[in-house]
Amino acid sequence: MSSITRQVGIGTFKASARTRELLAAVLDSGRISYGQFSKELEARFSDLHGCAFGVLSNSGTSSLQVALQALKETHGWQDGDEVIVPAVTFVATANIVLHNRMRPVFVDVDPRYYELDPQKIEAAITPKTRAIIPVHLFGLPCEMEEISDIAKRYGLRVIEDSCETMFVDYASRPVGAWGDIGCFSFYVAHLLTAGVGGIGITNNPDLAAKMRSLVNHGRDGIYISIDDDAIGGDRLKEVVAKRFRFESIGHSFRITELEAAVALSQLDDYKTMIASRQSNATYLTRRLREHERNGRMQLPSIRPKAGHAFMMYPIVLLNESKWALCQFLEASGIETREMLPLINQPVYQHLVRESDYPVAEWINRCGFYVGCHQDLCLKDLDHIADTIDTYFNGVQI
Repeated sequence: MSSITRQVGIGTFKASARTRELLAAVLDSGRISYGQFSKELEARFSDLHGCAFGVLSNSGTSSLQVALQALKETHGWQDGDEVIVPAVTFVATANIVLHNRMRPVFVDVDPRYYELDPQKIEAAITPKTRAIIPVHLFGLPCEMEEISDIAKRYGLRVIEDSCETMFVDYASRPVGAWGDIGCFSFYVAHLLTAGVGGIGITNNPDLAAKMRSLVNHGRDGIYISIDDDAIGGDRLKEVVAKRFRFESIGHSFRITELEAAVALSQLDDYKTMIASRQSNATYLTRRLREHERNGRMQLPSIRPKAGHAFMMYPIVLLNESKWALCQFLEASGIETREMLPLINQPVYQHLVRESDYPVAEWINRCGFYVGCHQDLCLKDLDHIADTIDTYFNGVQI
């Protein structure tokens, strides 16, 4: 059997001249631990998203993990306290709640944008609820005005899981700046990719300090990097005395200067990248609109007041399971992914019953996505649309 060479992938990465320049600078410096490139990435990325502080980690999941831990420790939450999580998201969103010895409470999503449904949140709130984690899926911001209002009424904290969405606003405020902490990912196939890496942003200096400590084993904030050795006098004596003092049960979640340089090299081009993705998504929608009009599929929509970064292009079928079409696309060299099934995972069988969440159940059965990234050409986009056309022309609906 001959193998199929993929023609249209979900994500992309190309090392630009700027990427090579910054990587060479890191290597020439002899410094690959947390340093100038990491600090510049934290400052620029957080500023672009309306926050004063940024804390790098080795993944978006790690950023979420320490964000929740920082809030738990700061506010004295107890093991078993509850966190509201959407019923459609990557498993990391729920996993980090469990890793913090808290309980994820799942809430169904809305059927048009596939994100946490504000109308269903209040019914899930109990005296043990402490936080909400809205997830900005596929490049689209959540309905943050309503979610923020609910959080304020009930005294809840908000962590924005923005691992799939960056560089866009909702109601003129950037994603990540609505809650107490916003978390982003630089993983492969994401919008800004360094292979690995994540960042948590906040306007709260105490939470920033706590998160920075937690990604560094829970170390006393007086010593975070070797730069802290450069302080003289009595301050140096204090640093030396406290370098191995730990205040929390932390983690080894640090990033290197190499990943920071790769991510930093892409910041200057983010507007062009987002514009290309939006243009590609618009083209796919135009090509596939006939199938939506014929009741075969639902194409992505943009929420009022929101931008859309189009990390990927989600499609939900209306009359059939996704699997036959996904297999047809894959056989044609077009990569697909499921739309982040969560509540049907074997590991969560003791926590949740899929049938209690009808919208999520429908998405799990019928939803998938394809790529629309900036390195796809018109021929690639036509190949996606033509292949879907061919599938429906040959299948009785």
